[in-house]
Amino acid sequence: MAAAGVVLVFHLFAFLAFFYSTYYEWFHVDLRPGLFDKLYFLTFWNACLQTMYYGLCFVKDCISDRGTSAQLQRWRDYMHAAIAFPLGTFVVTSFWALFAIDRELVFPKAHDHLVPFWLNHMVHTAVFPFLMVDKFIVPHVYPRRQMGILGSCAVAVIYIIWLLFIAYYENFWVYPVLQVLAMHERIIFIAVCCVVCASFYVLGEFLTNVIWRKGGQAKASTSRRKTK
Repeated sequence: MAAAGVVLVFHLFAFLAFFYSTYYEWFHVDLRPGLFDKLYFLTFWNACLQTMYYGLCFVKDCISDRGTSAQLQRWRDYMHAAIAFPLGTFVVTSFWALFAIDRELVFPKAHDHLVPFWLNHMVHTAVFPFLMVDKFIVPHVYPRRQMGILGSCAVAVIYIIWLLFIAYYENFWVYPVLQVLAMHERIIFIAVCCVVCASFYVLGEFLTNVIWRKGGQAKASTSRRKTK
């Protein structure tokens, strides 16, 4: 396990990086003027959640009280397992997969002059490396798989309801890829996205177990649960 000072500095840096990115995007990027502005996009939701996650990590790193620190650690580990890692990985992989197929489906070329290069890669690329560094320096304890996937699915369902509300209320689909699909194709596409997001939860759990078994620092989360 990395030294406490290294972990604290990394979490502070990650928090500030995502905080500034969300601040800059909210106040300086104007992709689609509307009632809900940046809240249309899952990328922005993810950037906000990553900011909250690393902020929670930093606060936990700073707390010396054992009881409070233990509670914050449980919240941190659950948020990493159920939200930060699966959602962050989904945003990165889905964005670049669709971008490779046809960028107009997810990030039209007309947006290039509106979104700075650094911001695009901060919210669509850097998310995953940050999460992997976090995995290597912090031995996260995963919750029971059912509870973790339930948390991941809850976030997915909330955003799907939000997408449908926007489609009904403002009569447009947030992402161009949904605009070109027929209704049954949209249902299949959204269902596949949910399955992929849930699979990233399992991937995160697997990576944590492999990393910390190889490092000899901790056992799999299942062994930790048996002691409770």
